[in-house]
Amino acid sequence: MTSAELMQSPAGRMDLDKPLYTLSIAAEILEIHPRTLMMYEALKLVIPQRTSTNRRRYSQRDLLTLQAIQRLTRGHGLNLNGARLVIECLRLLDEHHIARPKELQEVNIEHVRI
Repeated sequence: MTSAELMQSPAGRMDLDKPLYTLSIAAEILEIHPRTLMMYEALKLVIPQRTSTNRRRYSQRDLLTLQAIQRLTRGHGLNLNGARLVIECLRLLDEHHIARPKELQEVNIEHVRI
């Protein structure tokens, strides 16, 4: 069974919203300081789920959102509010089947939630 078939089968479908990663693991994956993730939460760029003991848990969708933000801030020199606005604009362009600017074609926002 190929990975594409596995992703399409109900048992193999990955739940992008399942809270999997602790603060430290998410920070390590994204190569940022854990405090930066806490700042992103305060700015409501990503809101991790909480365990019964109030510990943060980040989903795969949260990480995809943060990776898109990083691509815009690091690669295109935007600030965090600028990244949020560009993601919203890209979503509108995609919804209305309007071509993106060539500089932003590589920014994947398919699973991004802001």
